[in-house]
Amino acid sequence: MRAAGVRPRVDSAPRRPRAQTVPALTSRGHPRGELDGPWKEALGLFLSDFLALLQPRIHEAVDWSRPYESLDTELQQLSRGARVGRRLADRLFRVWRRDGEETWILVHIEVQARKECDFAERMFVYGYRIFDHFRRPAVSLAVLCDKDPAWRPDTFGYTIWGSSVDFRFLTVKLLDHWSDVAALESNPNPFAAFVLAHRKAIETRRCPEVRGKWKLRVVEGLYDRGLKSGQVRGFFRLIDWMMQLPEELEREFLVGIRRVEKERCMPYVMSAERLARQEGLEKGLEEGLEQGREEGLREGLAIAVELRFGASGRRLLLQIRALHDVKKLRAVARALKSGKTLEDLERLVG
Repeated sequence: MRAAGVRPRVDSAPRRPRAQTVPALTSRGHPRGELDGPWKEALGLFLSDFLALLQPRIHEAVDWSRPYESLDTELQQLSRGARVGRRLADRLFRVWRRDGEETWILVHIEVQARKECDFAERMFVYGYRIFDHFRRPAVSLAVLCDKDPAWRPDTFGYTIWGSSVDFRFLTVKLLDHWSDVAALESNPNPFAAFVLAHRKAIETRRCPEVRGKWKLRVVEGLYDRGLKSGQVRGFFRLIDWMMQLPEELEREFLVGIRRVEKERCMPYVMSAERLARQEGLEKGLEEGLEQGREEGLREGLAIAVELRFGASGRRLLLQIRALHDVKKLRAVARALKSGKTLEDLERLVG
């Protein structure tokens, strides 16, 4: 794609290292939380709030009375064979304009997690592939989540013998918004709470106690925005996903949320039911450990694994339910209560 001997106009930066997946736990066994999944879902569920907060000009130009459409399947097909690297999240949407014309545009969103020397080129590749496939204008927007205030790529191009390419895209630097926590907390747009949760999820990776306090504070802020119950539940689920806590701190968080719900008479996230289930589960595990009740302990372990590890832990459910060795079941229960990783449990079950 690049002409021989031509140096593209891109931001200078060291060559990025090979991207690695973010582990579920820190080196000390504390849950890190996840960023990829919550961002992808947040963009799909709350695109209007996202643009209203971070790109109001685009938001004003879109006719939100008409439903937008996700084109992620098409985006995956377009990116096959391209040197696109690892993305934190990328989404492609079809939206309708307010200007009265019977036409539509594509909004291509990249959420970039780290500084990359060839990032602008990648945005260009996506942009021209989208236009080539749909023959429609596309708005390319990059959300930059890195910590370098000077890195703000927005252009890719080259010139050779009078022929040139000049591609420009929009960027949002989350660092600009992260600096004012008070503004994020007071902003009525619920996506501001999501942005704040992202910042605190990164800052508190190795400080679960601090994370627990911020998680409660961020979620409590959702109730103060006058949102509909569905919005509260939606953002709560994403923030809960992003800011995972160890089991004992998760209980404290749920107690705090139940208090907030009682004070506001807003049982939106059904935390009382979730807390009761966790309390019952802990009681069942304790009784199983003390009395060696095989059936109850086995089922309690299966539920605990699913609650703690989600979809990634479900592969252990059949193995746990097939266990009839009480000593092994008790060993798995103790490992689970001590915060062992999913890999540790797999070794015990196997």
